[in-house]
Formats: sequence, C-alpha cells, structure tokens
Amino acid sequence: MSERGAKTVTAVILAGGKGTRLSSVVADRAKPLAGVDGRPFVTRLFDQLIHAGVREAVLCTGHLGEGVRAQLGDRYADLGLTYSQEPEPLGTGGAARLGVTKAPAGTAVVMNGDAYCDVDMRELLSEHSESGATATILVTHLEDTARYGRVEVDGDGAVTAFREKQVGAGAGWINAGVYVVTTSRLLELPDGRAVSLEREVFPSWIGDGFRVHQRHAAFLDIGTPE
Repeated sequence: MSERGAKTVTAVILAGGKGTRLSSVVADRAKPLAGVDGRPFVTRLFDQLIHAGVREAVLCTGHLGEGVRAQLGDRYADLGLTYSQEPEPLGTGGAARLGVTKAPAGTAVVMNGDAYCDVDMRELLSEHSESGATATILVTHLEDTARYGRVEVDGDGAVTAFREKQVGAGAGWINAGVYVVTTSRLLELPDGRAVSLEREVFPSWIGDGFRVHQRHAAFLDIGTPE
C-alpha cells in the first residue's frame, strides 16, 4: 500500500478494558499505558502504524480513560490521536462501533491495545486491499494455543471457524488482535449495547469474505502480570 493510500486508513485502538488481572502491577492506569521497557505499551502500536503510513488513530477508552488522554495527548510523532470514551462497558464490538463514529468513512484497522504482534502493517493492509476481503484478521502461529483459542483457516486463506480455549489444544493459529474492515461495516453493529467482536461478530462473518493474514511473528499479550 502506498503512503498516500495508507493515509485514508484510520486506526481504532481498543483501550477500554479494566485490566483486572493486571491490577497488582498497574492499578493506577488503563492497561495500554502499562510501562514496558520505559514507555507506555500502546506507543509500540503507534510506531507500527506510523511505519505503515497511517496518520490518524481513535483510542476507544473506558475504565480510567481520562488518564489515557492526559498522558498521550492529541499527537504522537506523526500520528494524530482522537478519543472515544464509552459511557458504559460496550465490549470490543460496541467500543469499535462507537470509535468509528469519530473517523472518516473508509478503512479501519482495529487493534487490541494490550497486544503486540511484530508484523509489517503495510503488508497486512496491502493484502487486505488486493484480496478483495470484506474483513481481514491477523493471525499468528503458536505452539500452544490453550490460552487463546484457535482460528481455523482453509487453503485459500478464508476463516472457517473459531475454537474456544482448550487445555492441550496444541499448535495452531491464534487471533493476534488486529482486524481490517470498512468503517461502514462496523457501523452496522448494534448500537447502544455491549457487543463482542470475538464471540458475536466474527462467527457471523464466516463465509462472507472474511480472510486471514497469516504470519509467524513474535506475539506479546500483556494481559497477565508475568
């Protein structure tokens, strides 16, 4: 994807979770602000987006959201930052839907604010555009998928199923927390109530142009103190 083309993409970063499991180490701030190697974790996502030519991001905040804006402000290097504060917990889908009301019509790259996958976002955006997918999910390969569940894929790169977390599940592809989809499709989600992308929305998209971007890449989820 060209630098010019990437400028039409808006990042929508889900930064509203309570981070209950992290309360022992970051009780005073939203999870994406957790310090990792001397700076807020979410800024590593910002660096990925800037490298891909994305210039605008909406941060979907909830619990301790005021602190997110106070710390990050309205700009990070070349990335403009806008905020969407949910009035009550809306789930990943509800938060993303509310967030895109702050974005221009076009393409959204939705990212979990507490996970990082070491991939080139330019390749993800290009593959999504060239494949004709209605939505694309980034998946990465792990030897043990028990904590995350699995994404099943056919030989053509289409999503065929989502499997629940299961002890002893073994190796496979997991949801890496990055999704590319049109803003208009997100606006079709139910308004005014909690909606889960993972449990409600994604299963309903199977068979309708929902594809994967598969990469063997380093993956970090900061959901636990360890």
